[in-house]
Amino acid sequence: MTQLAGAEALTALDPVFAQLAVGVGHNLWGLTHLTPREKVFTCLTADLCHPHLDLPLAMHVQMASAHGVEPEAIRELFRHLAPYVGYPIVVPGFQRLSELGLPEATDTDPVAPVPPDGALARAVGALHNVDSGLAAFTEDQFAQRWARPHLSVRERALACLVVDIFYQTLGESLHLHAELARADGATEGTFRDLIRGVAEFGLARAWAAARALLPATEPAGDR
Repeated sequence: MTQLAGAEALTALDPVFAQLAVGVGHNLWGLTHLTPREKVFTCLTADLCHPHLDLPLAMHVQMASAHGVEPEAIRELFRHLAPYVGYPIVVPGFQRLSELGLPEATDTDPVAPVPPDGALARAVGALHNVDSGLAAFTEDQFAQRWARPHLSVRERALACLVVDIFYQTLGESLHLHAELARADGATEGTFRDLIRGVAEFGLARAWAAARALLPATEPAGDR
């Protein structure tokens, strides 16, 4: 088996726990419907959701580098997730990236908003019926991030699904992000693997998300 990033540090803390942790790490990397980048982004998103900004984030940044994920993509993930996990959480996240030696940002151009369309626009329209001020804020946040470079729409949507699983926003938010991911190539197999991967960060949450998102009967080919 490939040595996972940080395994030695975990062994120094508790060797039995380290064996368990390495086992779930290999579970994630054995999933076939997620790309290596998506697996990295799943872990980094989970770190912000908890937030786990010490050893877990250091391990996952090391893992990102080992799998060729460019630093600007990590930065863009954090930018994208700010309104989903909360801007105040992302501030110490960026501070920690700096402490870990992540190179400075190369994308320093002002954010050019792109008005949301498709599923994003429909979500904003539905929210207008509830609260127009919140809808306007949501539309502005969508416009500033979903069309930016460095991450695909599918990668952004899957990261948002990880947030939905952690925060148990299993209604409209979950289904919006699933729709966006499907439109950029995600399949039911993708969602199954994403939930299976997130299970190591909270089994009960993953169980509830599976009930909310997946069909009741699993096709044999996706097992």
